[in-house]
Amino acid sequence: MEVYFHCSNTEGLLISRAGVAVSDLTEAREHATQIMQSMIMTPNDEDWRDWVLYVSGVDGEEFFELPFTSMLGHPH
Repeated sequence: MEVYFHCSNTEGLLISRAGVAVSDLTEAREHATQIMQSMIMTPNDEDWRDWVLYVSGVDGEEFFELPFTSMLGHPH
């Protein structure tokens, strides 16, 4: 199956134009987690806590979403 990973917050949208071949949704979730970790670890001024990563199919059907707070925790 081919999936796409998109990220958004209230101010922006990052769209993946290239799909990734995965065997199932478990592998898609693992890949999504890797994407989130990479974005968080890249030095920048972005506060990722209000971002969400969306995983969808070729037809645009959303399979699931992962909020970045699942890795970072909520702000205090």
